[in-house]
Amino acid sequence: MISVVIPALDEAGRLPLLLADLAADGGLIAEVIVVDGGSADATGQVARLAGARVLSAPPGRGAQLVAGIAQASSPWLWLLHADARLPRDWHCRLQPLLVAAKADPQALRAWYGRLRVQLPGPHYRLLEWTVSLRSRCWQRPYGDQSLLLTRWCHDQVGGIRPLPLMEDLEFAQRLARCGRFESLGLPVQVDGRRWRRLGFLGTLWANAALRRAWRRGVSVQELHRKYHGAYQNAQRRPWGSSSQPWPE
Repeated sequence: MISVVIPALDEAGRLPLLLADLAADGGLIAEVIVVDGGSADATGQVARLAGARVLSAPPGRGAQLVAGIAQASSPWLWLLHADARLPRDWHCRLQPLLVAAKADPQALRAWYGRLRVQLPGPHYRLLEWTVSLRSRCWQRPYGDQSLLLTRWCHDQVGGIRPLPLMEDLEFAQRLARCGRFESLGLPVQVDGRRWRRLGFLGTLWANAALRRAWRRGVSVQELHRKYHGAYQNAQRRPWGSSSQPWPE
């Protein structure tokens, strides 16, 4: 029933773990599509060895997701980041939801996972609680929480757009205007390397500054040029969010 679409860039060390999680699917997954954004490592090879279909696209999650969704053949789409991990019983939690959704196949609804950061500390648990609150009350889940929705819902809202960044927030805002997000009740664990790079407060500040600039009307293209230029000049990645397109 489900086409899984995974944008990836230089994730040969982490992608196999997610693909192993997805292999225990209870018969729910029809295909796994990994969209490689030009990896310099063995991302494509390890994906093929795990049985995934591998596509190529320009780097940037928006463009990679658009390419993968265009080739997906199932009525359901599950959009996952390449460094995510799923609990062993994930298919048991999804199956009742998919069965219940058959009663209203043209509902404008999407489902998100509960963010879990792979780092210890009470501040990260507080962050996870805040993200859960934001997703439920303000209807703003982000891409690193995963996104499950029907192909019909995706197309009705206008689909993911091939933006160089912020593609998840832009899509969430459009869907929330006419539909609704609901929780999968499923923890989705993300790698903590991007939080370690800038630190907890530094990452929060950087991500908030990026969102503020975008909401003020700064185009995503301008934001991408500005911060990608800062990365090239400083030889470091300026943003620590797992929602952003720069590789590790």
